[in-house]
Amino acid sequence: MKFIFMGTPDFSVPILERLNTLGEVALVVSQEDKRKGRGKKFTKTPVKVKAEELGLEVYQPADVNSPEAIDKLRHVEADIIVVVAYGQILSQEIIDLPKKYIVNVHASLLPYLRGAAPINRAIMEGHSKTGVSLMKVEEGLDAGPVSAVKEIEIEEMNAGELEDKLSHMGADLLEEFVLDASNGPVEFIEQDEDKKTYANKILKNDLDLDFNDTSANIVNKIRGLSPHYGVRFKYYDKFYKIYKAEELEDKNDLEAGRIIKSDKELIIKTGDGAISVKEIQAPGKRAMGIDDFLRGNKFQENYVIGGK
Repeated sequence: MKFIFMGTPDFSVPILERLNTLGEVALVVSQEDKRKGRGKKFTKTPVKVKAEELGLEVYQPADVNSPEAIDKLRHVEADIIVVVAYGQILSQEIIDLPKKYIVNVHASLLPYLRGAAPINRAIMEGHSKTGVSLMKVEEGLDAGPVSAVKEIEIEEMNAGELEDKLSHMGADLLEEFVLDASNGPVEFIEQDEDKKTYANKILKNDLDLDFNDTSANIVNKIRGLSPHYGVRFKYYDKFYKIYKAEELEDKNDLEAGRIIKSDKELIIKTGDGAISVKEIQAPGKRAMGIDDFLRGNKFQENYVIGGK
């Protein structure tokens, strides 16, 4: 079979690799390269990097729904289009292009957590499990019928660890789908619209820590935004990022945000207990384990983060 693959971030890469073993990937479509870093140099998308390693043609239109882009996709005459975290909403004209199916590998148990950040939000919201779903692409945000799902317990994973697990599960799910599609029609089941929830894009204000929240919610937020973002707090006039922390029981009647201990450990009061910071990053520095960090950096005990 002949495929078009549409994807952009790291999550999409293992799925592209697997698809390349299942038939002819005639075209890879990815978002445009972006300027990153202090030098603001153009950086290739992870999918583009992998596609070039595999010797596949890469196409990066600013607007995939433009007449020029649609014409290019149409000339491929693909049997199946596979979409994995591509990053643009597809028009009905593109949805109608493939001979057999256009499908999306989505990192949640649909209809839960439709949208841009399902991996992060699953952890941040304290879900015990999540998974991947393979759905038919239709108009509407992740609203198409689903052919199959795979589940996983989240346990103590952060977003990066969970992303890696789910991307490989998604590759397995896609392989099963392609094999089924080669043998005949695949059955899809409509999503239950009454159960739908959304995983909104991570915005700048999502990165701010509120120590008035519960320890569990704070630790979930840290896990859900690590390692790609980190969550931040302001100490005097500088912002520090936390990438790993643990809950602690603390019954002291102290203000949330108070630094309880900063010698060999960094313990901060929360709304219902405390957290012990395990990995932290100072401005302009790399993230470090707390032992190494406290050898060269000091926090003032009894300082109240966010206080007056």
